[in-house]
Amino acid sequence: MTRTSPFSHPFLLGFDEIEQALDRAAKAATDGYPPYNIERLQRGDVDPERLRITLAVAGFTRDQLEITLEENQLVIRGRQLEDKSRVFLHRGIAARQFQRSFLLADGMEVLGADLSNGLLSVDVARPDAQRVVRRIDIAARD
Repeated sequence: MTRTSPFSHPFLLGFDEIEQALDRAAKAATDGYPPYNIERLQRGDVDPERLRITLAVAGFTRDQLEITLEENQLVIRGRQLEDKSRVFLHRGIAARQFQRSFLLADGMEVLGADLSNGLLSVDVARPDAQRVVRRIDIAARD
């Protein structure tokens, strides 16, 4: 059975990337680790809209975390190595790895990141879009 795309309408041109982004978001939504919040920060008079993504990364050090921006995708990775020298009588806290991705809209900028008390916060800004109206000349062909 083939899946019909809502973007296959003839009036919707060039929306292939949006469809791919929705597919990626649907796949990423199934993984619940690490938990995260996304909050809108108070906007100043001249400041652009800002969002803060906060991930619960207790047990990870700054060196074990990596944040990259690959095209419009913000990727946050955490890697903990097993300490073979330790002998556990009970092990309830596993060394884990994770990768969490967020697809950013065009024009969004990553302002910075902060790790404090087991919470990794990444601030992003959405600059105000400027409305552009352009007149298209019609060429006469005889």
